[in-house]
Amino acid sequence: MANDNKTFSKSGALKKQSVINLIRSSLPIIGLIAVCIVFNILTKGNMWSSRKLILNQVYVVLIAATGVFFIMSMGGLDFSQGSILGIASIVVCKLSGINMLLAVFGGIVAGAAIGAFNAFFYVNRKIKSFIVTICTMFLFRGFIKYMASNSPVAASMKVYDYDTTGIKLTITALVLIISFVLFRFTKFGINLKAIGAGEKAVKFAGVRTDRMKFLIYVLAGAITGLAAFVNIVKVGSATANVGNQLETQILIALVLGGMPISGGAKVRFENVVVGSLLYIVLSNGLIMMGLTTQTMQLIQGVIFLIFVAIFADRENLTVIK
Repeated sequence: MANDNKTFSKSGALKKQSVINLIRSSLPIIGLIAVCIVFNILTKGNMWSSRKLILNQVYVVLIAATGVFFIMSMGGLDFSQGSILGIASIVVCKLSGINMLLAVFGGIVAGAAIGAFNAFFYVNRKIKSFIVTICTMFLFRGFIKYMASNSPVAASMKVYDYDTTGIKLTITALVLIISFVLFRFTKFGINLKAIGAGEKAVKFAGVRTDRMKFLIYVLAGAITGLAAFVNIVKVGSATANVGNQLETQILIALVLGGMPISGGAKVRFENVVVGSLLYIVLSNGLIMMGLTTQTMQLIQGVIFLIFVAIFADRENLTVIK
């Protein structure tokens, strides 16, 4: 009888936990739907009428967030994404006058190079990822200020030929589809989550974790380099503030999408899409309501804190690398 009671108790606990996990995984989607409805009512339909503007704003965040998603899946962080976008944007502008394909390739290579720079100190010198990327954020932000402080770095007028919904949507969709397939259906995604859950165990399983971590930072930089091209075709030039605060936007977007900040087994690729949309809709809704910057930051901070508290994996919070 005692054994039956224990079995029943364990079964009940498992069912309760599964219900809690289902609610937690559904919360970002529910939040996105609720935010869209609420702001559409509060703005008297202006939110829905500005959907094209919102979609145009989400491309860069969504593409760049995909690379950071891979980094966070293995328990790392990257605060240099804004600087990567800025440097890559300048490269795209400089090369756009020569050849557009060369400009795209140059942006990707520039982003990958900075990613490799981050990875060297993180993997080879064993410095924590958030320390390395904060340092490189300021380092490359200084380069951006130097290059674009006097006047914006203008791109060739040809870039505006690529400022179409079809091209930007196609690039974004390709990045998401390829990343989704890699993460969901290959050993790549399995190993990423395994490193986030417990790197030592993965090493014993024969995975070359250092090499994989190095490649992930290079990949994330390259993806943001591609996002720089999408950014330039929208704005046509790189200013001293290009990419400013992108790393914060990405982090908030991923957490709003339900991303565990320490990575691991609970990571879902849907975190990227839902979180990016939720962040952009929330930001635009607050702007349309006419709130001050300080009030917007206060509301975003409170929401961010709530989502971190909900989705934080407390068992693995010490695993942020």
